[in-house]
Formats: sequence, structure tokens, C-alpha cells
Amino acid sequence: MRTFLRRTLKTLGVLLGVLVLALGATTVWNQIATANEAKHLPEYGQFVEVDGKRMNVVVSGSGPETIVLIPGFGTAAPALDFDPLIRELSDEARVIALEPLGFGLSDPTDVPRTAEHIVTEMHEAVSQLGVEEYALMGHSIGGIYGLKWAELFGDELTAFVGIDSSVPEQANMDTQFPTGLMAAARFTGIARIAAGLGDGLDGTAYSDEIRHDMTVLANQNSLSPTYLDEMEHIAPNFRNAQGTTFPKDLPVLLFAQAGENPGQPDWITLHEEQAASVDYGKLVLLPGEHYLHHTHSPEIAEQTLAFLDGKPAR
Repeated sequence: MRTFLRRTLKTLGVLLGVLVLALGATTVWNQIATANEAKHLPEYGQFVEVDGKRMNVVVSGSGPETIVLIPGFGTAAPALDFDPLIRELSDEARVIALEPLGFGLSDPTDVPRTAEHIVTEMHEAVSQLGVEEYALMGHSIGGIYGLKWAELFGDELTAFVGIDSSVPEQANMDTQFPTGLMAAARFTGIARIAAGLGDGLDGTAYSDEIRHDMTVLANQNSLSPTYLDEMEHIAPNFRNAQGTTFPKDLPVLLFAQAGENPGQPDWITLHEEQAASVDYGKLVLLPGEHYLHHTHSPEIAEQTLAFLDGKPAR
């Protein structure tokens, strides 16, 4: 019995040693790879100064409408992720894609990621561009930030357009995330290995160059301190949005997933209610998954431009 126990402990010790060596190797590899990738990443867009930091913005197209794009949570390279939609919209509108601090090419920040701080920073970037009137178009948690934007700077908005956008009453938004473990996964390179299993992008919507750059930025920005701080603020940001609505006179167009959504069984109903809460609201259901602009950019752009063209003046 004692011999068996000694052998078992010895085996466990060897396995633990191998695991420690493997993690050490992946940690060093991850640090070297991240540094090398950053050196060769091409710049795109332009920088504006926000709270002493550089925020990257991409401005495309021209037209009677200006549309400001804000991303969902955790989108590592927002302007690149929105590329299919930007290409469709910029034929007839001026499009401004914002990369919030900590994402894309923008600088990281240690300012707490409350909805008010995030929205104020993004609004400052728009102001730096001299834009005073625009439609706000947000994906996912951009719906929560859109509500805060309307509260703080609603007089500048001509409309809000949501792409499967979050609503305050959706389920399971009080989840506590294991951010400590996630930070460790990033530091040791485990997150990089997991990301390498697939990017989840539609094969026809993105060029090889953009796919490559998005992968590099995912390795750089995903699970970063700024990312994890925003994750920790998801629950309070949703809680603070409870009971808020868009102004009655603000035109609202919502695109949402059609069909069953097991994680959010009331998803369509909640969006129907949000569209009905304003004087000029519309809900469009599209087949597909959460990142609808990956697969439905032509339809989203066409219906958005038509909606903005026909909206009443505020």
C-alpha cells in the first residue's frame, strides 16, 4: 500500500512538473508572439485625444446622414469587425466607427468601465471630429450604452439603430465572471491557443488581411485589464439601466435575431416593447446569430438608410 502511494505521489509530482513547464513555455511564447505581432500591425483610421488617451476612429463615406457605430462588449477590433457594414453604409452616408479605449488600436485605460465613463469617452471622440448631429448605431451592449448616450447627449441624436442590441430587462445579466482565471489564461497563453481554434467569422465577408489583423488584435486586447474591468461592470451597468427608455421622440430601429433564443427566451418580446416605447419605432427580425452584421450587412444597411430617410424630424 505504501509503495503504491509513493508511486502515485511521484507520478502526480511528475505530471505537475510537466504542467508547470508547459505553462512556463506557453507564457514566454505568448509574450514574445504578442510583442512581435504588435510591431507589424498596420494602422488604420485616425487617432483623437480622449482624456489624455488616443482613441482610434475610422471615418468613411459621405452623405446627408452621419452614422456613429459603437461595438458590442469584447469586440477586439471594432472598426474591422464592422467592415462589411461600413462598406455598405458608406455608399450613401458618412460612417464613423469608434474603437473604445482598450479595443482596436485605441489605448488602454484604468478608468472604471461604467456605462457613463465609456459613453462620455466615445462622445468626446465624436465631438473631436466636429460632429454635432448623428444617428447612433450599436451592437449588443451598445444598446445599454445607447440608452446612457440618449440620457446624456440625446439632443444630438437623430435616431438609434440596434443590431441585436441589449435591453435592460434581458435575463442573466447579474452573472459574476471569473476574471482572475481569465487574466491568468491570457498571461499564460491559454487564451491565445483557444482563440486559434477558429475566429467564427463568415468566410465571405472579410478579406484575409482583415481576418489576420482581427486575430492579432484579439490576442492583444481580449482579456486585457480594460476588457476585464468592463466585464466586471456588466452587471452594475445593466442594473443601473433598469427602467430606462429612449426618448419618445427619438426614432428607433432594431434588428434582432429571429427564432428561438434559448439564452434569452423573451428576446423578441423585449425588443418589440422597446420599439413600441417610442413614437417612431420599428423591429426587423433576421435569421442568424448575435453578430448579425457579419452575415446580413446588405439588408441592415438598406433598411437603416431607408429608415433614416423616412424618419420624422425631432
